[in-house]
Amino acid sequence: MANEIKQKIIRNIQSAKYFTIIIDFTPDIGHSEQLAILLRIVHMDEENEYSTPTIQEYFLDFITVDSTTGLNLSDVLMKQLKLYKINIENCRGRAYDNGSNMTGRYQGVQTRILNINSRAFFTPCAAHNLNLVLCDAAKNSTIAITFFGVVQRVYTLFSASTCRWSIIKKHCTVFMIKQWSETRWESHMNSVKAMRFQLSSILNALEEVSETANDLMARSEAVSLSNEIGNYEFILSLVIWYDILTEINIVSKSTQDHNMDINTSVKMVQSLIQFLQQYREDGFNLAKIAATKLAEDADIAVAFKNPRLKLIKTYLRNRLGQDKLSELALISIEKEVSSTIDYKNLIDTFASKKSRKKMFS
Repeated sequence: MANEIKQKIIRNIQSAKYFTIIIDFTPDIGHSEQLAILLRIVHMDEENEYSTPTIQEYFLDFITVDSTTGLNLSDVLMKQLKLYKINIENCRGRAYDNGSNMTGRYQGVQTRILNINSRAFFTPCAAHNLNLVLCDAAKNSTIAITFFGVVQRVYTLFSASTCRWSIIKKHCTVFMIKQWSETRWESHMNSVKAMRFQLSSILNALEEVSETANDLMARSEAVSLSNEIGNYEFILSLVIWYDILTEINIVSKSTQDHNMDINTSVKMVQSLIQFLQQYREDGFNLAKIAATKLAEDADIAVAFKNPRLKLIKTYLRNRLGQDKLSELALISIEKEVSSTIDYKNLIDTFASKKSRKKMFS
């Protein structure tokens, strides 16, 4: 039956003549790379000449690939098209992600196919572009890296044991904690969402694990995560990232809709840019209000950690006396006041106190 369906699809493609290739690959549960091949055509109803042309997208195959290099993927694609008896010269468009093996200027799939057919126009995946921007932005922030690391650790702790998983299910009745994917940032939104709206429940679940788990390492990790999550800075990051990822997810989902046109897609991306620019102006203050309420509901102190103490009293300066420590802290924290002091008089006073009793000629 599958063969008959495939043959009918191939006949439709051959009848339309011109087509667009869409390919992507992903690892399956057996850790094998599966290459998905889809073709898109403008379908004309030959039996009704007055019918409106429609865009049809057909799935053809999953192909197991041993190598994901541009050369191997190009060879596999060409081999499959030849098997389908579909002429690559009739290809007028190609769409795939922005991985270097796909879009590489010299060795990528898009370059190799272009050398065969110069009319096979390549369009990168807009949703994947958005993912790449997010990945690069987040990797440049140690706060973001730490934040998502903590979110992942929460999932890892509870998912590693059926007993601990039953504990989190008991406490989180609205949204279940999720594992996030490195390449699909919409999965980050689901992970953050579960914590954003169930913070107290997750803290209670961690407390139960720390008190009842037989695994000492799990108990230690639960205590550590409670301390990480139970501070105002983490909660503020939770609110900020949920706000940002929610807007990004809307655009990401929309750009993957098969009915999406390029004009609407461009407008949505521009709206997202405007949102992010506006969020930089007033989003932090709004996030602080939401984070404060969330912290108060969870009985967490609304206060930032003071990083200046770490800057002043580091390991190498650990022998500082308490008076000097306080004085240096005062100078560092009260910069605005210190900038108004007349340093000339201060220097003269210091010089007079430290002046030598014996003058040298």
